[in-house]
Amino acid sequence: MSKGKVCLAYSGGLDTSIILAWLLEEGYEVIAFMADIGQEEDFAAAEAKALAIGATKYVVVDVRKQFVDAVCYPAIQANAIYENVYLLGTSLARPVIAEAQIKVAEDEGCFAVSHGCTGKGNDQVRFELSFYALKPDVTVIAPWRDPVFFNRFAGRKDLLEYAEQKNIPVAQTKAKPWSTDENLAHISFEAGILEDPDVTPPKDMWKLTVDPTDAPDVPEDFTVFFEKGLPSKLVLANGKTYTEPVELFIAANALARRNGVGRVDIVENRFIGIKSRGCYETPGLTLLRSTHIDLEGLTLDREVRALRDTFVTPAYSKILYNGMYFTPEGEYVRAMIQPSQNTVNGQVRARCYKGSLHVLGRSSDTEKLYDATESSMDELEGFSPEDTSGFIAVQAIRIKKYGEAVREKGQTLTL
Repeated sequence: MSKGKVCLAYSGGLDTSIILAWLLEEGYEVIAFMADIGQEEDFAAAEAKALAIGATKYVVVDVRKQFVDAVCYPAIQANAIYENVYLLGTSLARPVIAEAQIKVAEDEGCFAVSHGCTGKGNDQVRFELSFYALKPDVTVIAPWRDPVFFNRFAGRKDLLEYAEQKNIPVAQTKAKPWSTDENLAHISFEAGILEDPDVTPPKDMWKLTVDPTDAPDVPEDFTVFFEKGLPSKLVLANGKTYTEPVELFIAANALARRNGVGRVDIVENRFIGIKSRGCYETPGLTLLRSTHIDLEGLTLDREVRALRDTFVTPAYSKILYNGMYFTPEGEYVRAMIQPSQNTVNGQVRARCYKGSLHVLGRSSDTEKLYDATESSMDELEGFSPEDTSGFIAVQAIRIKKYGEAVREKGQTLTL
């Protein structure tokens, strides 16, 4: 007799394929759920595999537009980044996937949801906190925290051997044991040989981007247009234009990918307190975020930018990374993003070349915060140099007091 229906977040990879088989062994009926969030996946093959293993049903939900509109674009507006390097590609996808999974679980009459996140990682926190916010009474089955499961499968070697015994096809091999997670914004690589932070990733590991040394010898120029901080149009050198958000994001990905833009290799601090090494490819998001930052220099007020950078950007990034999207603080910080972006209108001309991205110029027809005459070193109009004397005198009041106090102590200021 079945213990009840479980909706499993199924990727088609090693872990979730084994978890699917294990849940069936434990007496559950399994609905295999997959989110189409832009990963390069053979969904028909994933369905055939899930059903062959024993899933009652396979459900795929296309969440790409929601992913771009509701999460990726606000992240660009906020210039979201974690520990100054990571563009949060995995974190961005989790709220969207969790929401879709809960909807499928409810539609299919599942009492529980399950996932393949490890007991040492961030994703277990991100998914489960989202599950509990969206459906507080849901039961979560986390195999990698269940002694019955993890004592049986101590590591990927055991998983691979079990897959071989059960004739479950997997892409992962003992020669390439790293774990991957892919969506429209990025792909991540972790585990296996990458757990040694001093091991250089092999060239054939990278999937999305061309190796910068193999990228075209001719630079590729493009222009990105923004309206209120949101990418509104991408124009390539050949004149092709993209405006629909998903199509624009896909085109930005393709542009950055073929020029080797968007690779990151870091050691980061996981939310649960463990350091981990991750390699990421984030092509289109890197391109759009970089051009957005540049346009803000032309169009965003200094104090608004300072407040946004001091509070909103780090707070939003931390909330995303830690899986706190569906929380009061998450809702509050998200509401603060758009007001900072109302003046971020214009265009940025840029160039991709062998792994690098260079801005060539920027302009705005509507925002006039920059005045060429006022800024010019060759003209006196718009700003009187004499006014600066008073400005410096006022700023110097406390500095002089500080200098006098140091001298009274018989000390001198040094570098």
